[in-house]
Amino acid sequence: QVQLAESGGGLVQAGGSLRLSCAASGRIIRSYAMGWFRQAPGKEREFVAASRSGGITYYADSVKGRFTISRDSAKNTVYLQMNSLKPEDTAVYYCAADRGGSGSTGYSEYDYWGQGTQVTVSS
Repeated sequence: QVQLAESGGGLVQAGGSLRLSCAASGRIIRSYAMGWFRQAPGKEREFVAASRSGGITYYADSVKGRFTISRDSAKNTVYLQMNSLKPEDTAVYYCAADRGGSGSTGYSEYDYWGQGTQVTVSS
């Protein structure tokens, strides 16, 4: 079992930055693919970014160039650096782990999920 705990959410003005953290416990996640998803009120959960164990990263078009996913193996932690935030980025952000390592954009492929952290961007 893997437990994931997100932190770093909050309220920020448009154009600002936040860094989300996802601390994993229970297992070493080095071989796992890790992803970030978000869900805004009344909308479906959507893919944001993912990182495979080999270092390949990919992003939703809506965040490309603004968000960066990274991992610190020594801390068993994944990060999401969010810059140039927009009001439409407002959502609950979830960290997820895929033990199979494929790290797809579909949330059903992920095996473990955190509880989420709220990000609110004011205009």
